[in-house]
Parts: sequence; C-alpha cells; structure tokens
Amino acid sequence: MSVLESVLADLAAEGDRLRAVVAERDAATWATDTPAVGWTIATQIAHLAWTDEVAVLAAGAHTPEGKEAWDRVVLAALEDPTGYVDACAFEVAELAPADLLVRWDIARGALADALRAVPEGQKMPWFGPPMSPTSMATARFMETWAHALDVDDALGLTTEPTDRIRHVAHIGVRTRNFAYANNGLQAPSEEFRIELTAPSGELWTWGPEDAAQRVSGSAYDFCRLVTQRIHRDDTALVATGADAEEWLRIAQAFAGPAGGGRDPR
Repeated sequence: MSVLESVLADLAAEGDRLRAVVAERDAATWATDTPAVGWTIATQIAHLAWTDEVAVLAAGAHTPEGKEAWDRVVLAALEDPTGYVDACAFEVAELAPADLLVRWDIARGALADALRAVPEGQKMPWFGPPMSPTSMATARFMETWAHALDVDDALGLTTEPTDRIRHVAHIGVRTRNFAYANNGLQAPSEEFRIELTAPSGELWTWGPEDAAQRVSGSAYDFCRLVTQRIHRDDTALVATGADAEEWLRIAQAFAGPAGGGRDPR
C-alpha cells in the first residue's frame, strides 16, 4: 500500500467513526453547541464537508477547467479573508441533518478519488503553501479528528484514541516554525527532540537524540495540544528547556491565525 493510500484509509476510518456518532441523532442534537464558540455539531460537520469539497477543487486545479473553479474559490476568499471559511460552514450547516450527512459522504468519497488523480510529483494549490496529495490527506485527517473531538465533547462522549493520531503528531511537529511565525516570534534555529508514547505504547520520535530542547509524554496529549483542544496546563507533557516550553504554549497544527485555544480546567 502506498503512503497516500495508507493515509486515505486512516482518514476514511476516522470519518466513519465520526459519522457513526452523529448519524442517528435528531435535529435538536445536531444543534447542540460544541466547545468551539458559536459552532454546533451541524457546523462542525458542515465545515468538514465544505473543506473536503474545496480540497476536491484544489486537487483538480491541474486541468484548465479545474484551475478556473479553484480560482473562483480563491477570489471569494480574498473578499473576506478572515470570515470566508466560517461563513461557508454556517451556510452549509443550514441543511437538514440527513442532507448534510449525504453531502459530507459525497465529499469524502470525491476527495479520495481526486487526490489519487493528481499527477505524480505535482502539488495542489491551497490557501497556504501548495500541498502534495499525501499532505492534503494528512491535513484532512488532522482536521477530521480534531472536529470529532469537539463533537465528542458536546455529546459527553469519551473515545479511546488510536495510533491513527500519528498523522496529527507528525503535522504538529512539522508546523513548529509556523506556530512561532504565526505568533510573531522567531523560531529557534536548533531542532527539538520529540518523544511521544502512542496509544498502543509504541514510542514515536522526531529530531536528533542529543537535542537540548526536548518534549516527551503522551501522543494523545500532544495531538490535542497542537490542535488546541486542550490547555497546556492540562497535559502531562514534559518540556526540557525554555524554548521547548514556549513552543508548547503556542503550538498550532492548523492553518489560519493563532487560535485562542482552550481554557485550563
């Protein structure tokens, strides 16, 4: 199995899990508020569906017709850079739950097909830097998993994490410098050592073994932190070095402006 197919399989599994959580809920439950201020369960699913649809357009931008469709999205986003994505999510969330679920199902399948169809070696345009199909699938996994946490919280559910979250951890590590830049800070020049314990007990590592700045602990805590679903003080992560601690205070694996994160419990 290729790396892309492996990530797509994990993305499908994560989407299936979230779908099963919401599929049989009534309309009143879909209107339940989530920890994201102003976002209901319907808004969370709508955002995932809309973003998958837009990613399909980006994946098709290697053709003239596809580029035209993608350019229309970019031009619309430029008219409201800070509010466009949220506005689209709220618009889609007006659908009846059954219709919204169908729309998301279609978008999920179309995205997998579109990513497979991107010519080898070619990157897709996006709102940030261009992305490979595998990077896009990984990013979609990260966002699906993070929004699923919001839905779980809204419903009072506790779901055991799986080793699929390695995709989130990988993005969290790779976006270290982005987090600094996003907060108007200069990123340290030296690499950090990251040692995370997976849900299965496996040890996941990044960076040189002899690095002075180090982060260790639960991969689940780290993934929730970099998606800003938990406050730094509520994790059991251990930071060795002032730079490592500063990073954990600003870590952000998702695109866009620096988020406010969660309040400590």
